[in-house]
Amino acid sequence: MASSDLKSAALLDQMKTHFSTDAGKALTKKIGLVYQIHIAPKKMGFNEEIYVVDLKKGEVTKGAYEGGKPDATFSFTDPDFFKIATGKMNPQIAFMRGKMKVKGSLSAAQKFTPDIFPKPSKMTMLLMCNGVDYVSCDSFIAMPIDPQ
Repeated sequence: MASSDLKSAALLDQMKTHFSTDAGKALTKKIGLVYQIHIAPKKMGFNEEIYVVDLKKGEVTKGAYEGGKPDATFSFTDPDFFKIATGKMNPQIAFMRGKMKVKGSLSAAQKFTPDIFPKPSKMTMLLMCNGVDYVSCDSFIAMPIDPQ
């Protein structure tokens, strides 16, 4: 699933590992829904990458869902998805402000919270922010590393 310019792609990659942990397995048992996520680099509807977060099987895949209809489909810009997934933006507020679009079951959509995402470490956040406007990475400070 790698090779994407989206910050969110690294976070979704982490979810794969998270699903193999006890906490991840408990999450799939508790939620049991399939989410299809459309993430655009800058403007919703343009150059979107599609991911499936399958909380029935505990899988994250790139591409459209092939097992019928997902329980809910979301559309975001990359920065907004990243903020929601890391708990910096409330999904309900994002929806009301038009920063998140939802199709499908509203009850399934209400279970889409930052709790389904792994909590990245500060080092991981620094790596994901590499080469990106650091202001959009919130309060994390990137320091150059001396290769010696």
